[in-house]
Amino acid sequence: MVLQTVTWMSAFLCVAQVCSMPMPCQLQGQLVRITHNLLRDMGGNFPLECLQENVFVAFPATAFSTSGAPQLSSSGAKAIYETLKNIDTLFGADDLPTKWDQQKLDNFQNIVYRQIEESKCMMGSVDTSDYLIRTEGLKTYFGNIAAVLKEKNFSYCAWEVVRKELLYSLQFILEHNSDSLLWANRT
Repeated sequence: MVLQTVTWMSAFLCVAQVCSMPMPCQLQGQLVRITHNLLRDMGGNFPLECLQENVFVAFPATAFSTSGAPQLSSSGAKAIYETLKNIDTLFGADDLPTKWDQQKLDNFQNIVYRQIEESKCMMGSVDTSDYLIRTEGLKTYFGNIAAVLKEKNFSYCAWEVVRKELLYSLQFILEHNSDSLLWANRT
């Protein structure tokens, strides 16, 4: 009887401890940095053989603008979340380049997916009036990137163009939107 009581009390205390732990609904800055680094390292520099197929895709920097009201930080975080969802969609294709480091590619995809899953809660947290404008810019940008892939028949060089664009996007986020991300022990 005593053993059963102790077991139930222990289970109750464990559940109470887990439920009382704060679960931040915010994208983790370190994971965004790791995502960027994996994408950078999985293929190296832009290949010389792909220079002729390199195209410019206009980046929607305004979708990440955080100057002005404090609410924009939340809206900027939502733009980052939408960016990760679009990256996940692009990399959902079956014909990814085999020339890339497959372990880094797998890790990249897993971390992008993890960030999306752990941050879904942010999408209902704050209603921002500029959210639709931001997502429209991102939708156009990622639509153009997807069009490059289709236009070039998902070739290796087309994927390199995609990788170049996504590296720029993630770098921009890290440099200009780091205050929209959660950083552990940031100095």
